[in-house]
Amino acid sequence: MDNAELWAGLPTLEEPPGEDDATPDVWEDPIPLTGRRDRPPFPAHVFPTWLGEFVAAVAEETQTPVDLAGSIALAVLATAAGGRSVVHVRGNWREPTNLYTVVALPPANRKSAVFALLTNPLYEAEKQLKAAMKPVIVEAEVTARLAKEAADRAAAKAASADTEKREQMVATAVGLAQTADTLTVPAEPVLLADDSTPETVTSLMAEQGGRLSVMSAEGGIFDIIAGRYSGAPNMEVFLKGHAGDRLRVNRQTRREYIDAPALSIGLAVQPDVLRDIGKVKGFDGRGLLARFLYSLPPSTVGERKILTDPIPEQTSATYTERVVDLTLSLAGWTDPALIQLSPEADTALITYQKRIEPMLKARGGKLGHISNWAGKLAGATARMAALLHLAEHGGNGYAHPVTEHTMAAAIELGEYYTAHALAVFDVMGADPVLSRARSVLEALRDNRWEDVSRRDVFTALSRSEVPTVADLEPALALLEDHGYLRSYQPERTGKRGRPPAPRLAAHPSLRDSGR
Repeated sequence: MDNAELWAGLPTLEEPPGEDDATPDVWEDPIPLTGRRDRPPFPAHVFPTWLGEFVAAVAEETQTPVDLAGSIALAVLATAAGGRSVVHVRGNWREPTNLYTVVALPPANRKSAVFALLTNPLYEAEKQLKAAMKPVIVEAEVTARLAKEAADRAAAKAASADTEKREQMVATAVGLAQTADTLTVPAEPVLLADDSTPETVTSLMAEQGGRLSVMSAEGGIFDIIAGRYSGAPNMEVFLKGHAGDRLRVNRQTRREYIDAPALSIGLAVQPDVLRDIGKVKGFDGRGLLARFLYSLPPSTVGERKILTDPIPEQTSATYTERVVDLTLSLAGWTDPALIQLSPEADTALITYQKRIEPMLKARGGKLGHISNWAGKLAGATARMAALLHLAEHGGNGYAHPVTEHTMAAAIELGEYYTAHALAVFDVMGADPVLSRARSVLEALRDNRWEDVSRRDVFTALSRSEVPTVADLEPALALLEDHGYLRSYQPERTGKRGRPPAPRLAAHPSLRDSGR
């Protein structure tokens, strides 16, 4: 089949009118391609009272969306519990309690102020952990130094000893050296890191027993992961740090082993950052983007009150006390505290999983185009349920099972993050049909076409984005559904030959540079 036959044989997007019909001149306003995404407000009511009240008070005083404080609060809980607790879902399925959250807001939305208010108790807990560990570190340093000196003296004596005594003295020196080698100095406790390199994050996690949190009111960490300094993406620690998979680093300069890494990330970035990371090669394919819980709230700039209610002192004090207590109570656990689900909570999660599963279908599934992300939704929900449970019960949460009520709260959070993920992945261009439709709109505007053939539209697009004519058709159908295009069949100019190929009429607004 030649090209003319291919284009003439394309199906029309609607039944073609008869020869006496004409394309109507009246157009209604088109429906924006992103106008149908619902982004619900953050459900702060699902938090325990002490946490929900503080989140609401921070949002009021700073005049910021409650989504910002709410998502950071989840990251704070994950920092306190991550690496020190796991939730047993069923069978061999266990989830660590670390999370990756990111909120996208334009500049001037006071992201840094909210971050400071939410994370201050973590720095206080870190300070107390360092103070408690200081005597232990000093004692270990002295013991290790004395053991090394004793081994060195024994080795020197063995080297100069007579032949008769040398064998025994060498054995003594070897024993002392082996003892000195087993003595380690514990690292100073660190809970939080900023925009650190993957190598720094790996080293810190190894020092901290596999536990660390990266919290930042900027999005520089994405640039670092993408290879700002190394020239190549380095995602390994961020992939395995979320899943808890064993991490081994064997290089000439360092060897680091982390059996159960637990990395938490809490970020507040500008929306453009999300658009940019969606274009970074490897981020989506290797699953990094699928690990984040996304929030894309509307900005309050221009609608903020000037005089606001300050955070009540008792609300702030209670928040600080509860976060510090949770962090300190779990800090000493070497084997993670095991959080169990009640049968009712497990039943609620199973019902949620059954509802999600059909949505993951590649064809026709609501979440099919973000199945990498949505496939992790049940696990993320279980993690959030465990964190809400620990927020309610504190460090002895392992003594009580997660209730059905807590699981329902986590599922509500899962629904919130699903709605926002759909909007965020729209921004990233994760839906190829939507992304191609936007490219068609750009081509129509750039060329100011009133009437155009499919061939010309296809030619104007990049082959990397739209490889074949078949890939173009769903995008054209979407644009027609939204009122940007109309397909029609031109009249035959002669009685012989093939009928002319279907053509497209473009909405007048696409030629109006003022709109």
